[in-house]
Amino acid sequence: MTSRPSSPAPLGVPLPALAALITVVLWASAFVGIRALGDSFSPGAMAFLRLLAAVLPLTVIMLVVRLRRRSTADDRPLTPWLPRGRALMLVIAYGVAWFAGYTILLNWAEQHLDAGTAALLVNLAPILVAVAAGLFFGEGFPRHLVIGMTIAFAGVVLIATGGSATADAHADWLGVLLGIAAAVLYASGVLIQKSALRSVDALTATWLGAVAGLVATLPFAPAAVAELAHADASAIAAVIYLGVGPTAIAFSTWAYALARTDAGAMAATTLVVPAIVILMSWALLDELPTGVGIVGGVMCIGGVAIARQLLPRSRRGGRVDGPRPHPVNDEALGSDLESEPRVAGRSGSST
Repeated sequence: MTSRPSSPAPLGVPLPALAALITVVLWASAFVGIRALGDSFSPGAMAFLRLLAAVLPLTVIMLVVRLRRRSTADDRPLTPWLPRGRALMLVIAYGVAWFAGYTILLNWAEQHLDAGTAALLVNLAPILVAVAAGLFFGEGFPRHLVIGMTIAFAGVVLIATGGSATADAHADWLGVLLGIAAAVLYASGVLIQKSALRSVDALTATWLGAVAGLVATLPFAPAAVAELAHADASAIAAVIYLGVGPTAIAFSTWAYALARTDAGAMAATTLVVPAIVILMSWALLDELPTGVGIVGGVMCIGGVAIARQLLPRSRRGGRVDGPRPHPVNDEALGSDLESEPRVAGRSGSST
């Protein structure tokens, strides 16, 4: 399926562009929210509450979409609520890895890292996807991938040794390792999702994946109830926001934008998420990475851009081409992450 044409929007802004902007801002705010809630909720309890807050609106969206399809259906039967067999197992696996495992590790990592540093580390996920594709899917290791990996790895070392520029922020090796582990689970979830989306639509996969993640985090429910009893109203509102905004809404707007925009352009768009996170963290939490850490983060993002061929390429004669195009189709909606958690597609900083 090729990209759908852009829809008109108020003030002349195309709706896909507006949806992409909403997505990256919501994802960026999630890193800051997780960092701010570290004193109120433990990593597992925060993940459970966030997923609970996400599943409820996603279920409403599923109901509305299915009722609309039923009212406009022709003689074709409606697709079942749940996929079957291998497709169901894949969706459950990606939900557990991405929605549950990644979220818990990211929450834990941000108890040792400032929000900006965590966002920079998560942007390693696209390279991890490319490495897995080279190892397991026969795509090999082209020169641009090796160069990008080398630059990104050097950036990680700088992040780990750079610390944080403000007194309340901190960055240590445990946090860096947790951030990298979160990126590994993120990349694993997307690779599994790629296979699942061959037979499951994006909305169903996202809803069911979130449900699977919620079930996987049920062991943290008692701790979540206990911590809710001692949390103030602002902390409760913030964790609900994490589920409704950066999860339910942002994943939906990402799917809408990706279906109507070139995937390569969308991938490049999500690389701005760490910059937004750093600005939000500075304004709201008074936290900043050090200059060395920021340089390391820029190297990570640059390495991702090189590895995934997102930079413009010059031809002989001075002509400059844009990033290599990536056709968008239903199967490719979960193929890689130049960019966080989204419903599917290329995302590098989903949270």
